[in-house]
Amino acid sequence: MLRWCKELAREGIGALSYPVEYGGHNSMAEYAAAFETIAYHDLSLTIKFGVQFGLWGGAVYNLGTKRHHDAYLRATGTLELPGCFAMTETGHGSNVRGLETTAVYDHDNRELIVHSPSVAAGKEYIGNAMHARMAAVFCQLIVNGESHGVHAVVVPIRSTDGLTLPGIRVEDNGYKMGLNGVDNGRLWFDHVRVPVGNLLDKYGGITEEGTYTSPIESPTRRFFTMLGTLVGGRVFVPRAGLSAAKSALTIAVRYGLRRRQFPSESMRSETIILDYPNQQRRLIPLVAKAYAVQFGLDHLLDRYVNRTEEQMREIEAMAAGLKSYATWFATAAIQECREATGGKGYLAENRFADLKGDTDIFTTFEGDNTVLMQLLAKSLLTEFKKSFQEDGNFAVLKFIGRRVGTIVTEQNPYVVRQTDREHLESRSFYLSAFQFRARRLVSTLGSRLRAYIKEGMSSYQAGLLCQTHMIEAAEAYVELLVLEASLARVDALGDGRLPSSARAASDSSADLPDLLQKVILLYAHHTIEQHRGWYLESDYISGQKSKAIRKLVDKLCAELRPEVGALVDGFGIPDKLLGAPIAL
Repeated sequence: MLRWCKELAREGIGALSYPVEYGGHNSMAEYAAAFETIAYHDLSLTIKFGVQFGLWGGAVYNLGTKRHHDAYLRATGTLELPGCFAMTETGHGSNVRGLETTAVYDHDNRELIVHSPSVAAGKEYIGNAMHARMAAVFCQLIVNGESHGVHAVVVPIRSTDGLTLPGIRVEDNGYKMGLNGVDNGRLWFDHVRVPVGNLLDKYGGITEEGTYTSPIESPTRRFFTMLGTLVGGRVFVPRAGLSAAKSALTIAVRYGLRRRQFPSESMRSETIILDYPNQQRRLIPLVAKAYAVQFGLDHLLDRYVNRTEEQMREIEAMAAGLKSYATWFATAAIQECREATGGKGYLAENRFADLKGDTDIFTTFEGDNTVLMQLLAKSLLTEFKKSFQEDGNFAVLKFIGRRVGTIVTEQNPYVVRQTDREHLESRSFYLSAFQFRARRLVSTLGSRLRAYIKEGMSSYQAGLLCQTHMIEAAEAYVELLVLEASLARVDALGDGRLPSSARAASDSSADLPDLLQKVILLYAHHTIEQHRGWYLESDYISGQKSKAIRKLVDKLCAELRPEVGALVDGFGIPDKLLGAPIAL
């Protein structure tokens, strides 16, 4: 993998997102395209590539200043300087604020003393740990006896000839379920001294007089600002996961279009397995969801590439939700594809074993999905509360008016029971259904939390009792985001407009908007069907309407059956990268 990464570096691909003066193209969109394309070939390479150029290089670029860029960035892009990103600790997992590793400032020598105070403080699962010469070490910065929270310090861990430096302890993590081409390891530091200039000090540094200074006065805001600059990992990882899901779907659909099984009474030849309604039900909604998730991730990428500082908190929350949604989808889709291909899918040559093993970790790295969804839910609650505080009585009236309007227009007895296809396929129905679910789950979550706190519970205890509700509210937000991004993409195709990240993948075919409209329609109704219990409990649909939605999903699967081969071909995966004999 190191040799392959060096080859990519020689071609300038690793440095694509870096400024031109450091050998790059200053193009995050090009880097994202490279990242997801490499994932079609080998996911271990994708992750090692991402650690070197995205995490290590990203830490230097986003948290450092010009002297750090000059010292490290060009050599990082060419891979003359292998580096790693040492944040996660054995004892704290996703709790970055609770990291134990310290960097104590020694003013007499103008040095930082980096130390792991316990075995549990060891950096865990660090990609590139066995090849890196430098590490961006996240630790508690202590100046004059006072902790200023988590900061990143560049620490040399190996000499130029590859020998581990004094005070550094490195252990390989060993074999994993997948991604065994990535050299994950553990790191400990025993009072390792580095110059104070190694502190990545864009958001907090130490003056010549030995005092701490920061352009951001609030420690909490400073912490989240620092982490927000590293949100790129959550923008890119789901794109790689989706590449794996698209590979699995292409293999399964192509196999389903040629594999025959069981003749009917009137036919001598056996039936193509994708002509079976159950096989259509297993695979075609997943193909539709892959398109929808792609459009959602493209929307996130456009927002991230064109971000302003004021938008970062919103984008960070959006990235947390989409990363979770996309990687959970990848895990589920690959498993379904494996089962849908039977014994052939179990053969290693057909790649499901590797796709399953290599993507399984995606649901828990770059942030555990469950934790990320709670982060998103808290952000939604903050925005919900903020709107009431800023708008006062007007916000209350608007909220009540919206609820009354929903009862009149969407929850009246006629609409709740309406089952004709024209109504079900109208945006006014399915988009409103997504909006209703997202809105209702946040408002009821806020009400529950407020009630528990009024009873005397702490906000932490109340949050624990509402944890599953929080995750459901976050999921509803992401599903609405994905649907809206997908509909915008379909409309843009029809109007001849596309977002910048999608222009290269556009198709001039006149009927493409109509086909994609049906694909997104299937995504919408299949999603509503999955939540039909909630909609029934909320009196948004009747039992009769629930049945009609289920039947519509069946019809849409059948109508898309002749197009499904073209839809997976539309993923644009070359046969050489697809690799599986059953798909060729």
